Amino acid sequence: MIAVESLRVPQVIYGTATDLPYPDDHFDAVFTDPPYYDNVPYADLSDFFYVWLKRTVGDLYLELFSTPLTPKSQEMVADASKAGGMDQAKQDFEERLTQAFKEIARVLKPEGIAVIVFAHKTTAAWETIINALLKAGLYLTASWPLHTEMEGRLRAQESAALASSIYMVCRKRTSGEVGEFGRVKEELKSRVEERLAEFWRQGISGADFFMAAIGPAVEVFGRYGRVERLSGETVSVRDLLGLARRLAAEFALRRILKDGQLAGVDRVAQFYLLWRWSYGRGLVPYDEARKLSQSMGVDLEQLVRQGLVKKNGSYMRLLGPKDRPALPKAPEHMIDALHQAALYWEQGKERELEEVLAGQFGAQEPFWQVAQAIAETLPDGDKERQLLHGLLSRRDRGKTEGRGLFHAQ
Repeated sequence: MIAVESLRVPQVIYGTATDLPYPDDHFDAVFTDPPYYDNVPYADLSDFFYVWLKRTVGDLYLELFSTPLTPKSQEMVADASKAGGMDQAKQDFEERLTQAFKEIARVLKPEGIAVIVFAHKTTAAWETIINALLKAGLYLTASWPLHTEMEGRLRAQESAALASSIYMVCRKRTSGEVGEFGRVKEELKSRVEERLAEFWRQGISGADFFMAAIGPAVEVFGRYGRVERLSGETVSVRDLLGLARRLAAEFALRRILKDGQLAGVDRVAQFYLLWRWSYGRGLVPYDEARKLSQSMGVDLEQLVRQGLVKKNGSYMRLLGPKDRPALPKAPEHMIDALHQAALYWEQGKERELEEVLAGQFGAQEPFWQVAQAIAETLPDGDKERQLLHGLLSRRDRGKTEGRGLFHAQ
């Protein structure tokens, strides 16, 4: 931790974030980038540099290099291998993170600000950090997603890794007001949609867009000591994140479809489109895939049985038309029909293609809006994108030639 005592000379202090060597109400501002749950084993990575630093400057800083390797017993990372299991690792991480935030609140002046940087694609990690902030008596007054990661990095090539981090500006809570959920939900919806429109204009997209919705939601939620339903039941952070995800999903779908006929797009197609827009072809943790399916009102396990989603260990992958093991003879939803039509177009099966396009899904304009939207979310050179563009060009030729079959009804 680096503490700046004056504008003249910075003072570097060696210690722990859970027990800061400063008096109460001491700092105008605190800036921290805490560990990201279980993302990075910092102490293990530090060992690589530690052994060389010990050989070169260890005699100058004896107190910093007294151990053979970096100390790890108090590391604030959810590491199952060091804690005897993931459940205990999570508990240890949550307790230490909450204590660190309490220390920030203690040393912060009443009018001071704390800036917390965080980036993680799982709702569980966000639930942990938001709970820790609230328990520490801190609440958000502003939040901004900033691109901080290289898109071409190794981690981003096969997984749905994030490109942005959220910078959360927090202040000390001075009120214990209780919010009524109905009213808070309306405030939250208005604030989230206002900020999402701004993020959309800035080019924030995909998984980062869902993460960006968390900040403005907590800005509203965190103004209250607690939020209650009419029954007196306390609204949890988990409920808050679920609401923020639904609002972001609905907003994104309207924009992706360019304010198209969302009512004519079935739930599975909405799920498929949001997945492609958010994660592309990347592997997605099971829990995140489940939450996305819940926000869209679809059963993830049923989609697995239908061959639209495939399990890959603890991750899930959404399958395109050429990836699926088999397609049903009679399309069960719009994506089935779209995949069938794309394959028939590629194979030159004119009669079968015409039957699909004249059927329940293919004869409607939303079918083509979804096809266009999915194609636009995929990168150049992607096979599914090529198939959809081919299908769309066939439809456009049909319109030009006056063939009623390709006119959406």
